[in-house]
Amino acid sequence: MKCIILAAGYATRLYPLTENFPKPLLKVGEKTILDHLIDDLKSGAEVDEFAVVTNHKFASHFSQWAPEGVRVVDDMTSTNETRLGAVRDIEFCLKSLGYKDDILVIAGDNVLDFSLNSFVRYAADKHASCIMRYYESEPARLRKSAVVEVDLTDRVLTMEEKPSEPKSNWCCPPFYYYTADDAALIPQAISEGCAVDAPGSFASYLSSRRPLYAMQMRGKRYDIGTLESYKQVCQTYKGITEI
Repeated sequence: MKCIILAAGYATRLYPLTENFPKPLLKVGEKTILDHLIDDLKSGAEVDEFAVVTNHKFASHFSQWAPEGVRVVDDMTSTNETRLGAVRDIEFCLKSLGYKDDILVIAGDNVLDFSLNSFVRYAADKHASCIMRYYESEPARLRKSAVVEVDLTDRVLTMEEKPSEPKSNWCCPPFYYYTADDAALIPQAISEGCAVDAPGSFASYLSSRRPLYAMQMRGKRYDIGTLESYKQVCQTYKGITEI
């Protein structure tokens, strides 16, 4: 299985901290955000290669950082206005590296207090593509996220990105497991009008065509989107407290 880490954003809400430095390489405690994610998955042994897809502006930073077993893919965009979007970045990475495997796709700007290996095992048990879900009580947050309805077996019945009228309180974080057969549908999805900016758009497209299951998240996710959220996660991990 391959792991694709989405890291092609420009993190404009974290300026000036990320104006000339990529958010996924910020430190939380003694390690970068990416090292937290990769070290966890390496402990499970299911992932045999990692690929970090980034933009041209930050590609050299990732190349200097990349440990053994991590490949850096430059999508050749240089500004927030010309970015490919998450779904096109996945497609670009698959084509560039020739991946034909099952893939785990994760956002590179999250810190977790649980192991993603539990998600990998869940997907293996389901023998199908999978996403995660967690309960969100705030309607305003639901309207800014992907929202799913599921049946008693966890199968996704509906999935909608940024719904004006959320159909449930199940919100989806940016972690996706796609079988090789399902991942091969990404070019078709894009050609048929699948939105490309939000990473969950392809999962939403897939949910109406193939079995897709949603595991309930088994811990807390720290989404680093602003200077304040970065400061909070650093305090939680007893890391940097002055920004």
